[in-house]
Parts: sequence; structure tokens; C-alpha cells
Amino acid sequence: MRGPNYAELLVFLFLCSATTICFAFNLSDSEVIMRCIEEERQALFKFKQGLQGNFSIPSSWGMDVEDVANGKELNAATKQYLNLSDNYFFGTIPPQLGNLSNLISLDISWNVMIIEDYNLDWLFRLSSLRNLDMSSVNLSKVVNWPDKVNMLPSLLQDLRLSNCQLSLPVPPTLINANCSSPLSFLDLSFNQFNSSIFPWLFKYYNRLLHLDLHRTEIEGLIPKALGNMVPLVHLDLSSNKLEGPIPNLSKLSLLRELHLSNNQLNGSLDNVLGKLSKLQVLDLSFNSLKGETHLSNLSSLNQLDLSYNYDLSLKFSPDWIPPFHLDYIGLGSCKLGPTFPQWIQTQKNFSALDISSARISDTIPNWFWDLSFNIKHLNISANQITGNIPFEWFLTRFQALNAIDLSYNRFSCPLPQLNSNSWVLNLSNNLFRGTVTFICESEGFLEYLDLSNNLLFGELPKCWPKMANLELLNLANNNLSGKIPESFGKICWKYSFLRSLHFQNNSFIGELPVSLMNYSSLSVIDFGENNLSGRIPTWIGTSLLQLMILRLPSNEFVGSIPLQLCQLTFLQILDISHNSISGTIPRCINNFTGMTQRQNLETRTFDYRTITSVGSMHFYWQYIEKARVNTKGLPLEYKKILYSVKVIDLSSNRVEGEIPREVTSLLGLIGLNLSRNLLTGVIPQNIGDLESLEFLDLSSNHLSYVIPQSLATLNFLSYLNLSNNNLSGRVPTGTQLQSFTASSYAGNLDLCELPLNRCREDNMAQGPQIGSTHKDGNIEEHENSHEHLWFYTSIAIGFIVGFWGVCGSLILKVTWRRAYFQFLDRMGDRLFVTIVVNMAKLLRNFKSTQCYQENV
Repeated sequence: MRGPNYAELLVFLFLCSATTICFAFNLSDSEVIMRCIEEERQALFKFKQGLQGNFSIPSSWGMDVEDVANGKELNAATKQYLNLSDNYFFGTIPPQLGNLSNLISLDISWNVMIIEDYNLDWLFRLSSLRNLDMSSVNLSKVVNWPDKVNMLPSLLQDLRLSNCQLSLPVPPTLINANCSSPLSFLDLSFNQFNSSIFPWLFKYYNRLLHLDLHRTEIEGLIPKALGNMVPLVHLDLSSNKLEGPIPNLSKLSLLRELHLSNNQLNGSLDNVLGKLSKLQVLDLSFNSLKGETHLSNLSSLNQLDLSYNYDLSLKFSPDWIPPFHLDYIGLGSCKLGPTFPQWIQTQKNFSALDISSARISDTIPNWFWDLSFNIKHLNISANQITGNIPFEWFLTRFQALNAIDLSYNRFSCPLPQLNSNSWVLNLSNNLFRGTVTFICESEGFLEYLDLSNNLLFGELPKCWPKMANLELLNLANNNLSGKIPESFGKICWKYSFLRSLHFQNNSFIGELPVSLMNYSSLSVIDFGENNLSGRIPTWIGTSLLQLMILRLPSNEFVGSIPLQLCQLTFLQILDISHNSISGTIPRCINNFTGMTQRQNLETRTFDYRTITSVGSMHFYWQYIEKARVNTKGLPLEYKKILYSVKVIDLSSNRVEGEIPREVTSLLGLIGLNLSRNLLTGVIPQNIGDLESLEFLDLSSNHLSYVIPQSLATLNFLSYLNLSNNNLSGRVPTGTQLQSFTASSYAGNLDLCELPLNRCREDNMAQGPQIGSTHKDGNIEEHENSHEHLWFYTSIAIGFIVGFWGVCGSLILKVTWRRAYFQFLDRMGDRLFVTIVVNMAKLLRNFKSTQCYQENV
């Protein structure tokens, strides 16, 4: 739908101004007043109707226009507040806004369509203005905007220019600040500054109460002069490039919120926080702070986040009682262990707790399960915590939780029964045991459920239709069995949210249920390492068009590779290895456009996130997708760089025919494994086009002729296996191919040159001959492999027939055997007599020759 343009807005503002003027002059003629009111009332009413047809009017607008349309009395103060925020306005701001001289507050922020303004002079006429919010208005072409800010009305107290594409002009223009301005609230976040912004800001050092510069690309050290801005109550410098230690801020005795997260700050916190007794919110997360931290003087503290400072230690004595009561506790990846932090027992009303990766290797105390009923977010993952979880805790205290993550610990109790309203439940990588029937007790709010790597057993329940909001389900690496129920594919009646499905390494049997085709939003399917059977369904290629990962290895699938899979244009990983797949490799695999790109052009990611808000702080729960791929002869699990992994693995099947040349168009491939099949023909000559290839395995097939020279151009190739084929000729020259061991080429009898250290010049294939082009663009074999086979077969047959034709007759026929041996005796005698006679003649001749020489 089209948003209103500013011509319409101008008409509306003119009517508002006209209405104000009518009352300002206090006309005595009642007919003139009524006519003015009536005309403007009708005009505003029509304008309101027109806006309702295109977009949703804010409540503040709706009330004002409604009041006018219903004849409520206007006075000069009624248009003092104008809020046009969060709408669909676009275009240039009309300068006529400056005519609204009675405006106290103007908010035109965060419109969905682009708002641009190159001239702010109209603002100078708003002499009564105290609050101005132009966030997300494009001010990139405003010349010397700091000077323009200095010229704003003298009553202005609250200025918000977040995400306005502002950058700094040359520094000298920044020093002309109007120090008489009462500006106390300044938000310049999400712009592009540098540290030279501070001298301009320090002109307001004795007035600013709220300063927000987060995500403004400022870098370097935090200036010590910041500590002179004594009135500051709120300071946000987060998500920048600040580095070095935090300066002493103890002059800032009024500070209530300090946000310095997502920088490169280092050093300790000694003598930094000691006197900030009024501090309520402290966020120093995602830095490189170190040393021990003491929080004993922060008696007003309510929200604390020191997460992801890996060398920061918070080790307090077991009997330490904090002076504060926290609502938000963020200490993930800090040094809290090895014992469980006892001081948490004193925090009775927190809503969020993150002590993940905190080096805790202890039994969870019983008092932990008696904590706050208000908890919304709980993350104690990636420790070595042992112990039991009481069933009643889940049934009573789990009601308010949005996210719970107990993964990567050593909990060994039966899987708790849940009655949950949560979005996130991650119990993976523990020793939980039992069945998964508890899922039937869920209220259906779960979005992310991860029970992988536990000791779960039994069959899947049939209650799946209740899980309507499920986006990720991971049941991998358990002992689950039976068939996947048909009801599993009927979770959602109309719209599907499920994006990731992991059932690998269990004992599921039977065919894939047809109802899975309902999950058109699926990006990941991993059913590997089970006992599934039947054909690979064609509906995977026709209904699941968003698939990026398809893993079905180590099952019992049969039949050919469906041509419909070629419709999966987003596919990046295809693994159907270790099955009984037959037929040929489809030539349409070049339709896998997700593999043709060396880098992803799509913004699609494998990350799943949810946010829990607690006061001014936010807890982010993140799940990073992962997949196991057989690379370089070993199974490797890809996680953080999964978006760049593009692999085809068809190994250990019965695939036959030639390797289609179309495979060489998949330029983004890093891995190709076609080993242990029945492939024939040649290696495609232009395989060197796969410049991203890191591992290639074509071993144990019937490939023949020479290794293409282009293979030597693959600079990233670190694993190669061409063994046990019928390859011949020299290994192409190039440092890459010569660096592999002889095992990479073993079992190819006519292949020579380093690293094989053998060559037979008389049996060398010197390369492709002119005019021997294969009909599909490959080079024909130098010697037909079938001729080789028949040649050696005929030799074997001849030897067998000749040997046993003679020896067998002698064994079976006694008279033939006697005659044969008598013949051998006679032949031996004759040979002996002949040798003796000849030796005697040679001896006489030798003596005669010697005697003659002596006489001479």
C-alpha cells in the first residue's frame, strides 16, 4: 500500500494552522468562527478517511482528527504536540512545518518509507520547541549539521537524531556550540562519527543528562574529560571501537545507567566503579576486561551484565551477601567456578540469569530450584554441572520462562515432565533419560526444542499437531526407534514455521512420512545414520524448495536419485552416502545454484535467535545450526562457517555411468565425494574450474584414461583420493598433486610419475590425441578398458586349459603317465650322452690347440 505523500500532509498542516489562527484572533463574529470550524472540520474528516484507506493512523493522530470531526472545541494549544512517527511517509519534509510556531514537541521519526531533508532552516522558526525527534530521517546532505544543531530554538531540551546517516564535517566547525542551550537529552546513535565528536559534546558538559552514542563508529580511548560531565544520568557508548582501559568515572556520582558493551575495552575495573553508588544498570559485556571485580559499593544495582569478558573473575567468599538485589544477571563466560556461586541464593526476584560457560564443575544446590517465580530467561549451559532437576520445579516455576538452556552439562535424571509456555527449551548434551512423551504436555508455544545427545529411548508420540509454532526440532544422537508417525507432518494446518529438523543417529525405521511435505519452510533435514528405507521421495524436490541441507546418509534407501531434487536451488549440502542408491548422477545438478556461487549472495543464515527483554537490557538466546560432513577422510562438524560449506557426497552406493560434466559448474563446491561406486568413463577435463575445492574423493570406481591437467590448478585442494581405478599416464605436473602421498593414486596400474616413483615409457599415455573428443566433451580412453579386460581374461583361460589339459590327462591315465615318464627318461639319457660326447670333443680340440701353440 502506498503511504501518504507530503502534499497531503501539507494540506493537513495548513488546516491545523488555519484553525489555530481562527481562534488566535478571537473573532467576534460567531458565524465566521462557526464557518471556519465547520470547513476545517469537514476537511480534516475527509483527510482522515483518506489516510485510513492507506495506512494505520497513530492513536494520537486519530484522537485529534476525531475530536475536530466531532466538533470538539479547539484552542491555540491543541496542536502543540505533533506525532507522525512509525508510519509510511516518504519524500522531503515540507518547510511549512516551521509555521507551527506553537509546537512544543515534534516527532517525525521511524517512518518505514525514506524521509530526506537537506535544509533544516525551517526548524529555527519553531521558537517554542522543546522536544524534537527526527530519528531515521536522512540528513546526510545537511551541510555542517553541528552548527545547525547549535542554532536550534533556545528552549530545546530533548534532541533525537538516531540513524540519520550523519557524519562529521571538518573538526573546526564543531567548536561553535551554543552553550546557552538547555539541551539535556541527546541521542545520536546509529550514525558515523569518530572521536572528534567529543570536543563538541563537552560544550554541554554541565547540562547533559542523557547521552547515547551507541553504534556511531567512534574509536580509540574513552576521553578522561568524559568524567567531567557530572550531571550525566545515562551514558551509552556501546557497540563501537573503543579500546584501552575504562577511565575513572567516579566524578559521575549521579550516573544511573552505564552501557559500554561490544567494544574492545581491556584492563581491570579497579577504581572505576567504586563510587557509583547510584548506578542501577551496568552493561560491560563483550569486551576484554580482566582481573577480579568487586561490586560491594553498588548498592542500587538492579541490572548487571559482564558477560563475555573471558578473563574477568567474580570469585567471592561463600558467605558474601551482595548489597543489591538484581533483576537481570548476565555473567556468561566469566570466571565464576569451580564451585557454584553461593551469593545467587540472595537474589530472590531476578527475571533473567545467564551463568553459561562460567567454568562451574559442581553439583547444583537444592536451593537453586527455590528461586524467583518471575524468571523469564535461564541459561546455565556449557558447564559441568551435575545433579537432579525436581519435577515440581518445571511444573510450577516453568510457567513464566521464555527460554531455558541447560545444555552441555552432566544432568543425569529422568527427563522432566513439562507443562510449558516457553519458547526455548534446550536440554541437549546431558545424560537425561526416558521417553519424549512429555512433549504432549506442552501448551504449544515452543519454538526451539533441542533434546539431542542424551539417553532418550522409545518411539515418537503422536501428539505433534499441538506444536504449531515449532521452528527447530533436534532429537539427534539418542536411542529413539520405531517409525516417524504420519501425524508429525501435520503440526500446522495452514502455515509452516519449521525450519530445521534433526533426527540423525537414532534407530528410526520405515519410509519418510508423506506428511513431511507440508513443511515448505524447511531449510535443514538430517535423517542420517538410521534404518530408514524405501526410495528417496520425489516430493522433497517439489515441496521443500527452501532446503539448504539434505542429509540422508547411512540408511537403507534404494532406487535412483530423483530428478526432482534438481529443483532445490538453495541446496548447499547433499549427502546420501552409504545407502543402496543406483542409477546415474542427474545431469541437472547444475541447477543447484546454491553451489554455483563461491560466496552466498543470499542473506539467509543458519542462526536462530530469540530475545527476552528485562528492563533496558535484553537477553539473546542463539542457536547456531550445525551439520556433519565427511571431509578429508574424516567426519567433521561445521557450525560457525556452515553458510560457506557446499558439499556433494554420494559415496558408498551403486551409482553407475559417467561423472557428468555439469558437476564442474558448481563453482562453490568445497567437497566432492563419489567414491566406492560403479562409475566409469573419465574424470571431466575442466574439473579445475572448481577452484574452491578442498577435498576430492573419486576412489574405488572404474574411471579410466589420464588425470586431467586442470586438476593441478586447484590451489585449495588438501585431500585427494583417486586410488583403485583404471587411470593411466603421468600424474600432471604441479606442486599440489605431487604433494600427495602414493596412497592417493594406488591401485591404478598404468599410472606413473611422482609420487609413485615408477614409469614405463613403452606403456605411457602421453595425453589426449587430436580428434579423439568424447561426444559429451570428455576425452576418450587411450585404450579401451574392456579390451584390457578381455585380453587378460583370455590369457588366464589359455593357461588354465593348457595346464590342466596336459596335467589332468597324466593324472587320470596310468598308461599315459607311464609312457610320459619313460619318454622323459629316454630324453634324459639322450641329453646326457649328447652332453658327454660334446664335452669330450671340446676337450680334445682344446688340447690340440695348446700343443700347436707350444711348438710354434
